[in-house]
Amino acid sequence: MARMRFRQAVAAALADEMRADPSVLIFGEDIAVSEGPFKTSEGLLEEFGELRVRDTPISEMAFTGMAVGAAAMGMRPVAEIMFVEFLGVALDQVVTEGAKFRYLSKGQVSVPMTIRASVGSGLGFGSQHSQTLENWVAATPGLTVVVPSDPQSAYGLTRAAIRDDDPTVVLEPRALYAERGEVVTGEEGILPLGQARVARAGGAATVVTLGQTTGICLAAAEQASLDIEVVDLLTVYPWDRQRVTESVERTGRLVVVEESPESGGWGHEIVSTVVSSSFGSLQAPPFRITAPNVPVPYNKELEARYLPQAEEVARQLSDYLKTDEVPAPWWVREGVAR
Repeated sequence: MARMRFRQAVAAALADEMRADPSVLIFGEDIAVSEGPFKTSEGLLEEFGELRVRDTPISEMAFTGMAVGAAAMGMRPVAEIMFVEFLGVALDQVVTEGAKFRYLSKGQVSVPMTIRASVGSGLGFGSQHSQTLENWVAATPGLTVVVPSDPQSAYGLTRAAIRDDDPTVVLEPRALYAERGEVVTGEEGILPLGQARVARAGGAATVVTLGQTTGICLAAAEQASLDIEVVDLLTVYPWDRQRVTESVERTGRLVVVEESPESGGWGHEIVSTVVSSSFGSLQAPPFRITAPNVPVPYNKELEARYLPQAEEVARQLSDYLKTDEVPAPWWVREGVAR
């Protein structure tokens, strides 16, 4: 076990897979000579050389298409998208091509490619570089979508994504790149795709979350001494329905905490599924704690207000557990917006 930063865990996972499998190669903008804009490919060019670690032009459509083709021909490419918003110009390659090859070929052609992208608010990159955008890819059959929440899950999910025989999108919370944690490396450190983990046990409510909001929920529970079970989803699609529903049926309450805006977030499906499958177990209405329906602000204080903070999460959860009623978000409570 080693203590490393989140970004170092990503680099370690890439290196370990490249050592284990010569068909693994990585490419993207500034990932070779500069070792990645967030240093997530540090040391890889020196060890593996320019044939397997490649800088690309600023053309996401081109190098994402290159990943689809290389994967279809037997390689295991890892393409890095600097900011997830840049994936927009290459979505056709991911959701129309890569995600459909197995289906269209009747199982004869698989596309074992991994798309990595940095996501999320908290570092002052402004409205065009601070979104999470899980909904761009989570609604596409054929894709697996994962979001690590700490260095261990960054390492374990990255290695699992590269090994998967179908395309996987790894969304890395940018605000966590500098966070440190203990990481089990090697085969024991690989985490299975599609399985959530219980980050904190509790009995009064099930709180489902992922990415950087996992740590926020854990902090909220400590601050307010809340008896909540925090389920770190890890995989957005296909998500772990069994673990979530079993937890809700035991606690009787469900809250989803997500960085996404209120409209269109991944939490809608969690709530809908639980209401449909476990309605009789619910003691209170499920609800979501989200960001407001506004672009991510650039101003530091406003950006901090945008992301659900531990204090706001603790307030809403405390009110909910006391009253069994859904509390209003801060922007409604303060009369800022509906």
